[in-house]
Amino acid sequence: MSTETWTLDASHGGQLAVRTDVTGKASKMGHRLTIAVTSWTATVEWSGNAPTAVALDAEVGSIDVIHGEGGLTPLIGPEKIVAKANALKSFDAGRYPSITFRSTDITAVDTGFRLTGIAEIHGVSREVTVDVNVTDLGDRWHLVSETAVRQSDYKITPYSQMFGAMKVVDEVTVTFDAEYRKP
Repeated sequence: MSTETWTLDASHGGQLAVRTDVTGKASKMGHRLTIAVTSWTATVEWSGNAPTAVALDAEVGSIDVIHGEGGLTPLIGPEKIVAKANALKSFDAGRYPSITFRSTDITAVDTGFRLTGIAEIHGVSREVTVDVNVTDLGDRWHLVSETAVRQSDYKITPYSQMFGAMKVVDEVTVTFDAEYRKP
C-alpha cells in the first residue's frame, strides 16, 4: 500500500479563520469579525485511499482581521488594528504563540472524514471532533470544515468592553478551506 504526505498552508490559497459574534445590551455597536490566521501548516499522512494522521500548527501572532460586519461604523484600518490587538491580548499570544491539532482517530463519513484529536489552545489541551468535507474536483481535492469552539473551554476570556455591555460571544467558529492538487 502506498503512503504519501500532503502539506497544505496559506501559500496554496488555503484559509484558516475564526468568525466571531457579539452579544450584550450594546452589541449593535460591535462588529462580527472574520479573523484569518495567515501562518499555518497542515500535514496529512495518507495510506492507500485514506488519511492516517492529520496535524495542524498555527501561529497566533499571524492573525489578521480581514472582515467585520455590523457595528455603528464600517470596520476600517485603525479599527482593524485595535481589533487585532484585542484578539492577541485575549489569546495571550506572547505566552501561547501557537495552536495545534493532532488527530487520534480518523473515520470515513459520507462527505469526507471525521477527525478526532487533541487541540491545544492557550496552553489547554482538549479532545475535539472536526468534520472535513472533501470534494473531488478532478485535478485537485477541495477540503472544507467548520467547527464551533468555546473560548472558555481553553481558559480564554472573550473580549468585552463597556463593563460587558458589548462582548464577543464565547462560542466562535473556526473555518478551514483549502485545495490540494493531485499528483
